[in-house]
Amino acid sequence: MASLSGIIQRPALAVSAVAIASVSADFYEKSGQTRPSSDASLLEHAHSSCSQSLPEANFPWVSRISASKLSQLSFIAGFQIPVPNVHMSVPNYGPKHSMLTSSTGLFNFYKSVDLLKAANPISYSYKAPSSPSDVLYKWNLPDSTAIVTSDGSNCLSPNSKTVVILLGWLGAKQKHLRKYAEWYTSRGFHAVTFTFPMSEVMGYQVGGKAEHDVELLVNHLAEWMEEEDGKNLVFHTFSNTGWLTYGVMLEKFHMNDPTLTHRIKGCIVDSAPVAAPDPQVWAAGFSAAFLKKNSVATKSSISEPDTEMRIGTRTTFEVKPAATEAILLTILEKLFGAVLSHPAINRRLSEVLAILTTKQPACPQLYIYSSADKVIPDSYVESFIEQQRRKGHHVRGCNFVSSPHVDHFRNNPVLYASQLQQFLKDCT
Repeated sequence: MASLSGIIQRPALAVSAVAIASVSADFYEKSGQTRPSSDASLLEHAHSSCSQSLPEANFPWVSRISASKLSQLSFIAGFQIPVPNVHMSVPNYGPKHSMLTSSTGLFNFYKSVDLLKAANPISYSYKAPSSPSDVLYKWNLPDSTAIVTSDGSNCLSPNSKTVVILLGWLGAKQKHLRKYAEWYTSRGFHAVTFTFPMSEVMGYQVGGKAEHDVELLVNHLAEWMEEEDGKNLVFHTFSNTGWLTYGVMLEKFHMNDPTLTHRIKGCIVDSAPVAAPDPQVWAAGFSAAFLKKNSVATKSSISEPDTEMRIGTRTTFEVKPAATEAILLTILEKLFGAVLSHPAINRRLSEVLAILTTKQPACPQLYIYSSADKVIPDSYVESFIEQQRRKGHHVRGCNFVSSPHVDHFRNNPVLYASQLQQFLKDCT
């Protein structure tokens, strides 16, 4: 079977890209560059950019370097072969951690009475026997403080019948999604955090570990919902990697039991989507994952004095990438130009994008994005929002104006939380 390294026919470009990424990272660390401070007036501005509707406009096909993720490439091409159910015997690591074996019996670990008796929130980490250091996903149970007490007896919050699935961006780790999970569990929701390790991305093989990971999570969720009536799902995706993972999960639900898609009550899309195989977007996403905090993608735009900011209009000084990062972006763009042209990859990506474009569940959608995002251009997001509205979906959009890629919550937690609260109130 084909692997990622086997698909890419230009290894010299890949080696050069890695070398430049390392040099660029060292350059940023030694130069002591820091992230610009955000303008306090942007809070009011961002509020005005969050609305139920957007003005009509023609959104151009953006040619700037922006982003999605190599993680998409890594697992997207691989779902052409059905993944069989896998049963493995594994050791038990105690009440708070367990190894993932199969979808069958996974939720025997969880009993409501255990949650009621617990002093603190409980979570279970599901790991792969082949890579015990990597957590496949983590199931975070509702915070005990979110339990409602009535007439002297304990009962679970109504939110406890909803699980929010947080699908991470390329390069995200479980610790990066912890604050989002805690926000949900503190309000009585279950929260599942799912990430793809970079090692899994780079070592991708068709029919390999990435496929098994997504299949296991889908089966686990399906089993949880089948336990009793009234259980629902809400998805919260990050960047194009999380969004495309959501598309693959939708495909699995449609294949295994289409009725389960009716249990999806909402979808929150943070810093996405780009519904096209754009090499510039993929290059920018992989560059950001490589360089992390040293990437220009993590820098906020600097506001231009005495200039009115409007939705879809850039009125900020752009922070330009360093020379080494610019070279890395150029190399990655050429690399992905070849990779995305590969027939198998292009076909698989088109299949997933078709599901996300035409087979979305009949549930509300919330898009959180920023005009300052150097990975996912705001014009792509707004174009997709309008497309979904024309298909009859209930869609909301909130432009945070100045915050970097997948960094909106940290830059403006009050606005972010208010958007989530209103959305969850409408859909759960």
